[in-house]
Amino acid sequence: VQLQASGGGLVQPGGSLTLSCAASGSSLDNYAIGWFRRAPGKEREGVSCISLSDGSTRYGDAVKGRFTISRDNAKNTVYLRMNSLKPEDTAVYYCATCSVLIAGYFGSWGQGTLVTVSS
Repeated sequence: VQLQASGGGLVQPGGSLTLSCAASGSSLDNYAIGWFRRAPGKEREGVSCISLSDGSTRYGDAVKGRFTISRDNAKNTVYLRMNSLKPEDTAVYYCATCSVLIAGYFGSWGQGTLVTVSS
């Protein structure tokens, strides 16, 4: 599976941003795709994951209630809608294969997209 993330940028605290992940490859319905992020000086943190087959989801504790993951199977694209953004959400966000059953599992990923939350 090849994954391409886009949509990052600069946003003010309290603002919103939507990331997109375009997936390509065979048997995509067999995969779950999601996001992890990496901030300077911090460990990798799982953000969210969605199953392309049944739409089940998983969220990291830090983003529950603020972020929403969704999919458009016809476009082979996964979206991450991020609301009520905080400065601590600043990180490079990577789109990756994942598991909705296993927290913190990420298989392969593409190039990240930078999200900066700052006034």
